Amino acid sequence: MKTKQFIALLTCIALFISCESGSKKPAHKEIKIEKKKVNDTLVKATVTTVITKGEEVTEDVQSIEGTPGEVNAQLERYKKEMLQAHGEKEALHAHHDNATKKQEVKKIKIGLNAKSDSTAEGMVSFTEENGKVTLEAHINGLTEGIHAIHIHEKADCSSEDGKSSGGHWNPTFEPHGSWGAESGYHRGDIGNFSADASGHGMITFSTDQWCLGCADETKNLIGKAVIVHQGEDDLTSQPSGAAGARVSCAGIIVE
Repeated sequence: MKTKQFIALLTCIALFISCESGSKKPAHKEIKIEKKKVNDTLVKATVTTVITKGEEVTEDVQSIEGTPGEVNAQLERYKKEMLQAHGEKEALHAHHDNATKKQEVKKIKIGLNAKSDSTAEGMVSFTEENGKVTLEAHINGLTEGIHAIHIHEKADCSSEDGKSSGGHWNPTFEPHGSWGAESGYHRGDIGNFSADASGHGMITFSTDQWCLGCADETKNLIGKAVIVHQGEDDLTSQPSGAAGARVSCAGIIVE
């Protein structure tokens, strides 16, 4: 074989290998997620999946609508299916409403309304960050002394005595008790706080056993209520600690 022909053959082989190698490069996938509120209980997520393979770019758009917990669960399933379908371990980039934040911070602020002919009113905020939810409550118009505060089953404060909110939130079916007790406790068993002579009381509480709108109904606070009681929770009486009348109530809902 002449030298020029040999060089030409090598060139063709090299080009063939290069093309074959390029065709085997894994596709790059990017998922963009935009969430919008539909009403007080529903959200809508628009999921755009962009797949780039060489010079070829394909785009798929889907819409998911439901409660925050339902939508989040469907989004997680979709992302897992995408990974399995393409057999890759690459990171998927999810762009939410605030794409510049590495960790999404969720916040809810609600007003406490007086019940049972009391004057107890105030504000409660919930902040979810790095897998933990922090409650901060400020209440005025209380009698001086110790008062109980709990999470109850339903975001319904319509009745004058606050009993429309149901009993303690207890999705794990445990006995009532002090938070963290080995004998058991409700997910709504926050505990007690003190009100001063002016009638003002405040409490902060953090836990990784709560979430704001996740798919785990043993953790999700949305749709529950905050209840402040007239008296002190003795942390032993069943099923609610004998804390007396419900003097203030706030539904935990997404505005």
